[in-house]
Amino acid sequence: ERVAEFLDEVKRLGVDAAIIFADLLLPFTPMGLDFEFLAGEGPVVHVPIRSAEQVRSLRTDRIDELSYVARAIEKVAAHFSAPRADGDQLGIIGFCGAPFTLASYMIEGGSSRNYIETKKLMYSDNVAWPMLMEKLVTVLVGFAQQQVEAGADVIQIFDSWVGALSVTDYRRYCLPAVTELVRRIQSLGVPVIYFGVDTASLLPAMAETGADVIGLDWRIPLDQGWKAVGASHAVQGNLDPITLFAPEEVLKDRVSEVLTAAAGRPGHIFNLGHGIVPGTPVENVIKVVEWVKEYGAL
Repeated sequence: ERVAEFLDEVKRLGVDAAIIFADLLLPFTPMGLDFEFLAGEGPVVHVPIRSAEQVRSLRTDRIDELSYVARAIEKVAAHFSAPRADGDQLGIIGFCGAPFTLASYMIEGGSSRNYIETKKLMYSDNVAWPMLMEKLVTVLVGFAQQQVEAGADVIQIFDSWVGALSVTDYRRYCLPAVTELVRRIQSLGVPVIYFGVDTASLLPAMAETGADVIGLDWRIPLDQGWKAVGASHAVQGNLDPITLFAPEEVLKDRVSEVLTAAAGRPGHIFNLGHGIVPGTPVENVIKVVEWVKEYGAL
């Protein structure tokens, strides 16, 4: 029933691609790390990872427990396998979290403002941190493979908290693991979108991962972000999702600003600069899709 509902909403919005998305922390369960969602707090890991011994105990051989995501993708892929009336097919985007973002949840036990425990482990334990990165990459590649085999056309890697790092720390502690993840997913035969939040200073380093597309949030003008990642990469973004609550004239102006900055260059995927939030007026989303398509037809 939920898949059918999803399909109906995709058709209603008129978008060109749909992401099959669930919580980023799903891989924790097959790794043997229990978590739950608490009202008003979000995800909570009751026994956070703080030592090499705990990292060693994490499993990497139970990826099949996540197969329900692949089954949902199979159903959506089967529906969208036939071309639409305009001759195009809808793209299906799979997902996974990035190693740093998932590690931060594991270590902090939930959301954090300063990532003190994460950075303490990252800086001081040259056994636990690399081991944790390696295990996460192994599990995330397996998770991505399930989705690709089920019909995902592209995988988007979400690095929601990586903006908490300096460029130096990103390069030293995160770039190798993300690069490996990107390249191993690409070896499955699909392109990769790599997206982070508040990452304007990290964009050149993020581009070094070799991801096909770099996601841009709304804090940097799209043309500046594209210049930072380089012309060899496509970009995705970057309308502020809260703009969808604005009056029509403001919303249309912001959409035009993004499209003007892209200047019609091949490789721009119009999207929000972060996830859509609850309560967003659906009619405004539909208007944005229509405006973007009208612009592209000029």
